[in-house]
Amino acid sequence: MLKQYETVFIMTPVLSDEQMKEAVSKFQDFLTKKGAEIVFEDHWGLKKLAYPIQKKSTGFYHLIEFKAAPSLVADLELEFKRDERIIRFITVSLDKFAVAYNEKRRPDRLAKASKEA
Repeated sequence: MLKQYETVFIMTPVLSDEQMKEAVSKFQDFLTKKGAEIVFEDHWGLKKLAYPIQKKSTGFYHLIEFKAAPSLVADLELEFKRDERIIRFITVSLDKFAVAYNEKRRPDRLAKASKEA
C-alpha cells in the first residue's frame, strides 16, 4: 500500500545553480526508480537558516511530495545522509487531512480556481 509523504531538504549554499539542479534531479530519479510517484515539487530557493549548520547561515530549500511504500523512506534518508550537498532533511507521512490541505494550497490549483472565477 502506498502512503503519501512530504520531504524537505536543504542543500549547501555554495552550490552553483547547475549543481543544485543536478542534486534535485538525483533524488527525483532515485524516487521514480524505486517505484514512487512524485505528486508535487516546489523549489523554495535560497533562504536564511534559523541557526547556523556546518558554519553556513543560508541554504537552498526543496520540497518533494510523493507516494511510496513505507520501506522507501529509510532508503531515501540514507541517500540524503550520504550526499555531502545535503545539510538537513525531514520526511513526514501525510494523513488524509494534510493531503487535502496540500491539494488546496498548490499554486497550479490556485491558478485554475482564479481562471474559473
